[in-house]
Order: sequence, then C-alpha cells, then structure tokens
Amino acid sequence: MEEMVYLNGSLLPRSQARISPFDHGFLYGYGLYETMRAYSGRFFRLEQHLARLAHATEMLGLSSGLAQYDLGKAVYETIEANGLKDARVRLTVSAGEGDMIPDPRTCTSPTVLVMAKALVPQPAEVYQRGFRMVISRIRQNSQSPLSQIKSVNNLNNILAKSEARAAVVDDALFLNEEGFLAEASSSNIFMVSKGILTTPSLESGALGGITRQVVLELAASLGIAVKEENALTAEALLQADEAFLTNSIIEIMPLTEVDGQPVGSGVPGRMTQRLMAAYKDLVAKETASPRSL
Repeated sequence: MEEMVYLNGSLLPRSQARISPFDHGFLYGYGLYETMRAYSGRFFRLEQHLARLAHATEMLGLSSGLAQYDLGKAVYETIEANGLKDARVRLTVSAGEGDMIPDPRTCTSPTVLVMAKALVPQPAEVYQRGFRMVISRIRQNSQSPLSQIKSVNNLNNILAKSEARAAVVDDALFLNEEGFLAEASSSNIFMVSKGILTTPSLESGALGGITRQVVLELAASLGIAVKEENALTAEALLQADEAFLTNSIIEIMPLTEVDGQPVGSGVPGRMTQRLMAAYKDLVAKETASPRSL
C-alpha cells in the first residue's frame, strides 16, 4: 500500500501530494515542525508537542491560519491511514505559498503536512554501548529565536551531523557563541556529577525538549537533585561521572564518548539506566490510557 500523508486537511497518497514551489517554507525556511513518537497507536506527550508548536506559531505569526485545523486529530488520522501502531511522525507547518520575494505578508494560508513512518528503534546494543559524539565546529547562537523553536531551517544541524558522519560517530554537540554547551544536533544533553543531574539551561541555546522536560519531572519524582546551568563546559562533560541524551525518538540514550575521550567509565551510568527504566515505565503508563485527542 502506498504511503499516505495528510496535507492541508486531506489524506492522500504520497505520490499525489503537491506543495507549491512558492511555499515560503521551501524558499526561506519559514516554518516549523514537531517530531513525535507513537507507541501501540498512542502518542506520548502529544499535548506538549502541540503546545510547543502553538507557541512557536505565535512567535512566527502563523497561528491565525491554523485555526481551521485539528492537528491532534490529523496526526492520529495519519498513522491510522498507514496502519501504523509504533510510529515516527513529523508534523510540519509552513507559511505557505507567497511571492518570490521574502515578504510574509504575501503568504495567505499555511501549509500543514503530516508524514508517518514505522518506527525503527535503535538496536539494544547501541543503548548498551551509548552514543559516541564529537563537538561541532558550528556554534549555536543562544541569542537567536531559532534556538528556542523547531524551525524547518535545519542547516546547522545537518552540517553538524555531516561532521559526525565524517568522524564515524553517532552525532555532534553544539557549543554556543560563548563556548558553553547548548545541545546536540537533534537532542538535549544531561550529565551526572557527584549525584547531581545537570543540563544546559534554555538561555544557553538549548531547545526546550519535550523529553528533556519529562526527565526533569522524573528526576524530581525520584529525589534526584537537578541543576540547569548557563555555563557548562565541554571539560565538565568529560569529567562527569556519566551523561546521556534525550529526544522523543531515542528517548534516553547514554553518552559514553566525546571527541575520542570516554565520559565517566565509558559505559552507561547507573543514574542514566535508572532514568531510562523510569521513562519506559511512564511511557507505558501514559500510552495505555484512552486516547485523549
């Protein structure tokens, strides 16, 4: 069966989906996206993803054009149309068709696209060894509004991933313009030192990740001390007892090597494994409840 996509209110085969070449998402990167994970036909923290998207659409002036869409219903319709239970779903919103010049006033209606694929999780052995990473030469601009939204303008992230591939590692870390840790190319970062869980603050240029927030909630429920820091260094990461990464697809991934040097003992740490187990328990609990959207 051909893959089905949701485009501007309709479900249709991928081969029939058409977006204007004058769409400002394509021409100028004027758009947003959310990547979500469905478990057994239920999305985890969908409301939070949609709330983050709504906040970003307000920032970019796109919110009024989305009033006609039920985005929660759209993502469920897309996985159901594709017969998927465990899925990776991307919801994209752009400014839509406009003039060739970069003038958002010429865009009259946003483009809404939902795509879904069967989820292929990382193999168990990857979680057992952890991710190996490099520090990217590209710097995250903590003062840019792009650091606080999931913009479709993803060129820095793509270039960082290319650096990681060239180094034959899993991903790359961003420092901000002041040389402090911000995030990875597609995930947030945490480290553990002397029993304290620390993560870069949002002011450092880190995106307010949905999984990042879940980990902060879990840590509080487990009695783990947490700090959000503005000036975390790469040296502090290398001296940490353990570290891990978070996003909606990989969940919690141990980080065991940076620039060829081991983090902690070079294997997934005890607190990391504790939080991984707690996260899976929470997902199982929340996705077992009746569909809320």
